[in-house]
Amino acid sequence: MSSDKVVKQRTIAKEVTLQGVGLHTGHEVTMTFKPAPENHGYAFKRVDLEGSPVIEADANYVVNTQRGTNLEKKGVRIHTSEHVLAALVGLEIDNVLIELNAPEPPIMDGSSKYFVEALEKAGLVEQDAEREEYIVKDVISYTDEETGSEITVIPSDEYQVTTMVDFGTKVLGTQNATLKNLSQFKKEISNARTFSFLHEIETLLEHGLIKGGDLNNAIVYVDKELSPETMEKLKVAFQKDSISVKPNGILDNLTLHYPNEAARHKLLDVIGDLALIGTRIRGKIIANKPGHFVNTQFAKKLSKIIKIEKRNKVPQFDLNQTPLMDVTEIMKKLPHRPPFLLVDKILELSDTHVVGVKNITMNEPFFVGHFPGAPVMPGVLQVEAMAQAGGILVLSTVPDPENYLTFFMKIDKVKFKQQVGPGDTLIFKLELVTPIRRGICHMQGYAYANGKLATEAEMMAQIVKVKND
Repeated sequence: MSSDKVVKQRTIAKEVTLQGVGLHTGHEVTMTFKPAPENHGYAFKRVDLEGSPVIEADANYVVNTQRGTNLEKKGVRIHTSEHVLAALVGLEIDNVLIELNAPEPPIMDGSSKYFVEALEKAGLVEQDAEREEYIVKDVISYTDEETGSEITVIPSDEYQVTTMVDFGTKVLGTQNATLKNLSQFKKEISNARTFSFLHEIETLLEHGLIKGGDLNNAIVYVDKELSPETMEKLKVAFQKDSISVKPNGILDNLTLHYPNEAARHKLLDVIGDLALIGTRIRGKIIANKPGHFVNTQFAKKLSKIIKIEKRNKVPQFDLNQTPLMDVTEIMKKLPHRPPFLLVDKILELSDTHVVGVKNITMNEPFFVGHFPGAPVMPGVLQVEAMAQAGGILVLSTVPDPENYLTFFMKIDKVKFKQQVGPGDTLIFKLELVTPIRRGICHMQGYAYANGKLATEAEMMAQIVKVKND
């Protein structure tokens, strides 16, 4: 999950505020970027609502992707989050709280440029924690059958994005844009503005949307004849005395920054939407006809894969190192004895976790009766072995462990993921869920074999002093 070169997380040095208008709601909005602690990620805070609810920038909160990526948590919404998130990713900032007094960030000029400038003005500071990065090892894709849009990520040495757009119109043909390194984002991508087609603008006007849209924050591609009636509507909507179409097929409200500005803006949107994965990606994204729906579906898919891999990821331990405790020392702590002692070594032990090892051989007594023709270690004994390793953790908190016994109180959420048999090495990792109190220990345990998660369980145990008569 993490990179071979250690990169620290970053936040901003001080808060910084911007004001403007939300594109679709037309609300005046004040937005403040605030420094946030390590491992906080990105989150929006609605200070205009009771209790100032917070919505994390998480793909699972996406509820609507028409005209932008909209998030909702417990009935509270954030509209058009992508341009702000793109600026944060583009500047490689990891932790920021975004306070808003309206449901939508200001549209500014329809790009990320003003957000980038504000964040740079606030200054960036390095934090102590390492940045987590998901290293892509396989090709992962998502396709929207209806539109033919597709996003794929392939292995690469760094985060790269290529977008290809084709709207099938004469005025905006096929365009491509590529970002080879996030360091280019500010200069090459951040000022690419949002765009619309004239037919979309007409529909939005009819439905009372784009309330905050004057013609300075969107490129409008004229994909049909401009009727006098439409011309009048546009003049009123955008408070202009006259409107005309330039030779390159866009309304005369602004000049393109790049011939492929549309593709660059789509790339900006991809970066902003994929921020919702919540983890940095080391891989190359190839987006063909991207849009907010396909972007966020891909973000959901990738975040799910990352979550599963993280949960199943086997911690790396050197099994050849001198153990912290060998079997003789374990027997001084635990009352169990062969054949019921199921831990051979302890590799790590702290106040909150323990790592133990059990080598499974054909000589195990349970193989005599447990499927002799196809020997499998009983799941219940894997849980018992985990519990014994956990016993070491609990008993290490008392000065005279030989005078105590450990009893199970509860076992919960047990899952057996794969079979364990002769020749396997089981590695147990147990971590405290809550601090040990009154001899009661609540642990989350994992058992790994052959580089995969074999068993997991939540367990509660109590240590009881043995009465010596």
